[in-house]
Amino acid sequence: MKLYIVAGERSGDLHGSNLVKALKAIDPTVSVRGFGGEEMQKAGVDIFVHYEKLAFMGFLSLVTKTFTIFKYISLCRNDIQQFQPDAVILIDYGGFNTRIAKFAKPAGYKVFFYIPPKVWAWYQARAFGLKKCVDRLFVILPFEKKFYKEKVGWDVDYVGNPVLDAIKSFKADPDFASKNLIDRTRKVVALLPGSRKMELKRMVPMMAEVVKNNPEHQYVVAAVDNLPKELYQPLADIPSVKFVFNASYDLLSIADAAVVTSGTATLETGIFKVPQVVVYKMGAGEYAIVSRLVRVRFISLINLIADKEVIKELIQSEAQPQRISNELLLLLAEGEYRTKMRNEYDLIFNTLDTGSASENTARLMLQALR
Repeated sequence: MKLYIVAGERSGDLHGSNLVKALKAIDPTVSVRGFGGEEMQKAGVDIFVHYEKLAFMGFLSLVTKTFTIFKYISLCRNDIQQFQPDAVILIDYGGFNTRIAKFAKPAGYKVFFYIPPKVWAWYQARAFGLKKCVDRLFVILPFEKKFYKEKVGWDVDYVGNPVLDAIKSFKADPDFASKNLIDRTRKVVALLPGSRKMELKRMVPMMAEVVKNNPEHQYVVAAVDNLPKELYQPLADIPSVKFVFNASYDLLSIADAAVVTSGTATLETGIFKVPQVVVYKMGAGEYAIVSRLVRVRFISLINLIADKEVIKELIQSEAQPQRISNELLLLLAEGEYRTKMRNEYDLIFNTLDTGSASENTARLMLQALR
């Protein structure tokens, strides 16, 4: 059996690798090719294009790099036609992968979408477009199944959350703090500024101001090594700030609190039961457009799953160093605020804990193909 997988980001590469491992565990004869990274390659995928080539972020970036985007869409289409897979599996990366789906299904390929675009958040009419070009949709948030059923009349598969799988399989390094010279005699605050260039450009200077306002804590940055180190410079200029690369789970396993850029990291931080404040900023023009389109009350996955405010979200004009500092003091103080947040995390964990998302998805995909 031949499968073509398209993952356009670091997280998609991780989830794609786990899915491929699960597929091969059921059927060792499966042959896989596609777009991805090192993790998928280690799982046995023949990588045609590395996801770093697709690193676009934000509305303006998409506008200025339209030619490049369509070049890779064309390359992907041609490679699928040459490979002739039994199915095309799309993982996250909604804008790009939706275009691949619109090509693949009319061309006669079975199309599976794992971790689909967040159409419930804005421009919900896109859900009808997905239904036309996707054979099976595998969602990872419990409220998504209800959304598709009620809004689109589409019975999709809720398979659990792959973030939970990754954290369950994680084994913390007991010597992590000492290896990285992290001072455990002080409260450890994890700084998670994101994994994209534009996020770092906006978040890192703001986080540096928070550190300067509250120098009594030990701050540790969860950095990634596939981005230019100069993006971290405002924090690197502060001697007491530590950096760890590609080790966010180890960091969260020892953190007392966290300042997190909105995204999957908010859910990861919650599963590790670390009290957090979520911060996010975008360009003024971009925010003016997005704020008129968004149809949800929250931006963090923790609050969206709970359907209420569990963690504080400081967005755009509210994302100011002093506001973040004030919230950080509450998060670090032993008391009802911190305890209640951690208790809410437990409820969210129980909601998501439905077995392995990768194994559930692999089983359903292979059943559909047989």
